[in-house]
Amino acid sequence: MSRLLDEPVILLEGPRSVGKSTLLREIRRLVGGTILDLDDEPTLQAVRADPSLMVDQPPPVLIDEYQRAPRVLDAIKARLNQGRTAPGHYVLTGSSRHESLPRAAQSLTGRLHAMQVLPLAQAELDGGSGFLDAMFGEPDGLVQATPSATSRDSYIARILSGGFPLALTRAPGPSRSRWFADYVRATLAKDVAELSKVRQAQALPALLGHLAGQTAQVVNLSRIAAKMGAEPSTVSGHMRLLEAVFLIRSLPGWGTTLASRMAVKPKIHVVDSGVCGWLSRITSRRLARREPSALTELGYLAETFAVGEILKEAGWSGDAGYETGHWRTWDDDEVDLVVERQDGMVAAFEIKATSGPAGGSFAGLEKLRNRLGSSFAGGAVLHFGERSFRHSPNLVSLPLDTCWRGRGSS
Repeated sequence: MSRLLDEPVILLEGPRSVGKSTLLREIRRLVGGTILDLDDEPTLQAVRADPSLMVDQPPPVLIDEYQRAPRVLDAIKARLNQGRTAPGHYVLTGSSRHESLPRAAQSLTGRLHAMQVLPLAQAELDGGSGFLDAMFGEPDGLVQATPSATSRDSYIARILSGGFPLALTRAPGPSRSRWFADYVRATLAKDVAELSKVRQAQALPALLGHLAGQTAQVVNLSRIAAKMGAEPSTVSGHMRLLEAVFLIRSLPGWGTTLASRMAVKPKIHVVDSGVCGWLSRITSRRLARREPSALTELGYLAETFAVGEILKEAGWSGDAGYETGHWRTWDDDEVDLVVERQDGMVAAFEIKATSGPAGGSFAGLEKLRNRLGSSFAGGAVLHFGERSFRHSPNLVSLPLDTCWRGRGSS
């Protein structure tokens, strides 16, 4: 709510069904205002017919799914240019990234404050917080004498549940699977269609399935294109659309100035681990059989889950200005997630779906620490085990649930 005191136009953007409309209703409850719901057809037609009239209302004007009538941005810009707005005048929500809209619809670029609203984090569900701050402050303080009580099965249940509020109300199994199926179908059919008239739109579900099977990996675009019988440029364009509607995220290569032999290709992560597990047909029953292929899939899925949890906390940081990526060299030194604060300090993470750090788990973190020197705040291997310990200066081994149990919890 503090942003309403500073910013005249605020954009809440994130996946469909994540709770953005609920946030608008809560803002109206607290400070009043008018909601224009552009998922309501009569309202949509009225806004498209005369956007200037519709936005010329006492603040705050709350516009839900604004991308369905992007001309409202021009109307808002006109009011900004006339000096007829105050902080908190407009709050927009969108299920497509603002930068993905056609250039003509980006009239407020640089003049609106965008905030991402993502699926719920485990810290929001369980009430813990402070993990990332602790990693930048005193990583050793996260080491606990009391073992974690979270079992392997509990981790798997959390990963496969994901963070969509409506999915979490469903029982695991067919009911939740139907929700995931409906969510993916609606996002591809509605949000992607509004962004672009996609040729071969029927290929999008298959592409999303391929990407889910390669979550937390550097994607081989040519290989996917060959499997789909498409040109790599077509697949690349479709991937941008999937990212634009918050189905996948690209985690860039980080630290290209550290050495000349850095790998700069991004990793792809499905935004929600529950959706990813459903797309990949990973179930608790399959994992219980301990098949080698299923365990490998769980490793990647756990990385996607943990990266998502940390990125959500980074997104709550306000003005901290985190830069994130993965670190990998051509010599196969790698770190799953690097978070760089605006002051240049770095925290780094390795994620393992094992009962503790295996041999070599700290190798990438150690090499990154040695290269960064005093800029390295701390690194952690996050795992499914019970115990935490200090490995070496600024490096700790932590149960994965430390991400949401909070500092100093038992």
